[in-house]
Amino acid sequence: MTRYTVGIDLGTTGTKTVLLDTAAGRASDTAAGRASDTAGGRASDTAAGRASDEARAIVATATRETALHSPAPGFAEADTEQWYRNVVESIREVLATSGVAPGQVGAVATSGMVPAVVAVDAAGKPLRRAILQNDARAHREVAELAAALSDVDLVRMTGSALTQQSVAPTIAWLRRHEPDVYGDTAHWVGSYDWVLTALGAPVHVEQNWALESGLFTIAGGVADVVVRAAGLDPATLAPVHRPGVRVGELSSRAAEATGLCEGTALVVGGADHVLSAYAAGVNRPGDGLVKLGGAGDILVATDTEIVDERLYLDAHPVPGHWLPNGCMATSGSLIRWFQALIGGPELTVLDDEAAARGPAEILCLPYFLGEKSPIHDPDLRGVFAGMHLGHTRADLYRSVLEAIAFGFRHHVDVFAEIGIPFTRVMITNGGSKSTLWKQIHADVLGRDMLPVRGHPGASLGAAVIAALGVGALDDWSDAARFVTLDTPYTPDPARRDAYDAAYATWRELGTATTPISHAIARNTR
Repeated sequence: MTRYTVGIDLGTTGTKTVLLDTAAGRASDTAAGRASDTAGGRASDTAAGRASDEARAIVATATRETALHSPAPGFAEADTEQWYRNVVESIREVLATSGVAPGQVGAVATSGMVPAVVAVDAAGKPLRRAILQNDARAHREVAELAAALSDVDLVRMTGSALTQQSVAPTIAWLRRHEPDVYGDTAHWVGSYDWVLTALGAPVHVEQNWALESGLFTIAGGVADVVVRAAGLDPATLAPVHRPGVRVGELSSRAAEATGLCEGTALVVGGADHVLSAYAAGVNRPGDGLVKLGGAGDILVATDTEIVDERLYLDAHPVPGHWLPNGCMATSGSLIRWFQALIGGPELTVLDDEAAARGPAEILCLPYFLGEKSPIHDPDLRGVFAGMHLGHTRADLYRSVLEAIAFGFRHHVDVFAEIGIPFTRVMITNGGSKSTLWKQIHADVLGRDMLPVRGHPGASLGAAVIAALGVGALDDWSDAARFVTLDTPYTPDPARRDAYDAAYATWRELGTATTPISHAIARNTR
């Protein structure tokens, strides 16, 4: 049996590929250790032992940048040719740097943003650049469809409300503005689904692309009422597959390009935030993840299907489990904006300065790109409140860090209202490198925050699922072998009390400034 798999993550700004040794850690696993993994006793693992397994498991990584195209206000597109080139080059790089023979690689799986839209012809060839999930061009079509579907409970049917992220309005926009593309389209697929097709798989979409598209029901069938209202041809909806399904084999063309062997298994992966959570250990009810990327994601595992119009619903890769989740429009992107605004000092310098300031002396509303969940209001605007002439950039910077944590707490409140436990919490991505920001999250959320060491994100989740798809791993719980949790950040009681009071005021500030934000949005649109 081949022991290596490749996992690929197509992000908004780049592509990341990992080469995973599925045999890593097997010999060192004791019966007690495996039982501890199953029971969720990750904190008892020694850092040295876990790091050793992790180092052996991921034998090579490669990244490539992706250009974001915005030919008009609100447009967000990516070049599928660049995606394919990035995939080819990064696979060649991990083979070259690892010295692993192509014949030892048993499977490839992909992950990426959802729900990006790729229009392909009958041969699976893209007809235009991909339209990304944060594209906002179809506001007119959203309003038209909302009126047509006003008597339909879309949240209960599809798991999410009709928004600019929904696929039906995007397709309706293409029919109106690019009729030639619309007329030639044989199927609508997602980013990572298309890459797997380009490597040799038949046309398909993964379960969570289907779920987040709004074109399918939670149970997996076509949402006929949505398709009819949008005037779409049901024949253009591709077959839906779950993560872990072996859907095809690497073509001779793709084998020549990548250096892998023709016939290498192609396995359905999944949505980036879902696989990132899976690879971070979010696998038991109550496990949660705070993901500090450019946007801010928060996910929690449940064993029941729960829908709420304030949240998104995704299927967990493990059959029978679900991932209610939220996504805030800004997180790291707001920090980078502030950093550039004040002249670009190192974030470590800003952290040191902000650590010396008191909590919540200034309140920031982080709605600088509007807000997605749990408010779903694109016309909100960012706010700094409570400033005086004695404040410095350190106070403002700290308020930005706190604003994101308050946004996550807003989600935790929603989880609690609808009966979703939120117990063990992991924290990942670029922002999790900041000691100060992790501590702020612990204090604001009132929970221990468990950093995931060296987390490769969704690319690791894809590689694990590729291994499951070809039998190189035996069980979904095997993902725990590749997770290393560092020492938790524990809430400080004094700061927690201060943040409890500040959070209540922060919510009041949001309510008070909403009509002002809406007026500004109308006047500047």
